[in-house]
Amino acid sequence: MKILFDTHTHTIASTHAYSTVLEMAKYAQEAGLEAIAITDHAPAIPDGAHPWHFQNLKALPREIYGVKILYGAEINILDLEGNIDLPEELLAKLDVVNASIHRPCYKDLDAQDHTSAYEKIVQNPVVDIICHSGSPAFKYDYEKIIDLAKKNHKLMEINNHSFFVRKDSIPNCKRIAEICKEKEVGIVVSSDAHITFDLGNYDNALDMLKEISFPEKLIINRNFKSFEDFMNEKGKKLFAWNM
Repeated sequence: MKILFDTHTHTIASTHAYSTVLEMAKYAQEAGLEAIAITDHAPAIPDGAHPWHFQNLKALPREIYGVKILYGAEINILDLEGNIDLPEELLAKLDVVNASIHRPCYKDLDAQDHTSAYEKIVQNPVVDIICHSGSPAFKYDYEKIIDLAKKNHKLMEINNHSFFVRKDSIPNCKRIAEICKEKEVGIVVSSDAHITFDLGNYDNALDMLKEISFPEKLIINRNFKSFEDFMNEKGKKLFAWNM
């Protein structure tokens, strides 16, 4: 299977990433992708992009080298209350809003149960995708949150990058995918690319999904149209900011 829309990518606006938007688009074209979302890290992470970066995303062309460019962000979940690090009125303008816990800017590291953080996030209307949530350091009630994801029209991410940098998350990623399959909750499979060469690379995630016979129809970013249809059902119109 080929995933044609990469929903989670980083450029040099996140300074631990190494490629420009132009380089990402060119490589995406070469990899046969239809679309990429530019989802740089929000400001609370130590080298995240400045808020102005997100306010000025509309400066980017909507298509480069024939690849659709979606405006996005990877916002930080800051605490058990589900506080985040960009204004909701700005996030409401973006095409793709990913939400993640990152240890450097998460205030409740000592908590034993992080369900309340994910519960608040999954009910936040500006959030679209719950990202790389399999970390054993931030355990939560998978069944409860995935039920809420279905109710609130959210997607759960299976992050290929986790198979390299968060290997202790892999069993939990598999469990999340199994519950999504059981409950028929949509997922995205992303590269979380921090350099061009990782764009469109989902091999490890797809191998795991194949192992559990995960249905293709629930992989919402399998192509751009399936993602756009999902967002339309949610009541969110893509490319709306500069129309």
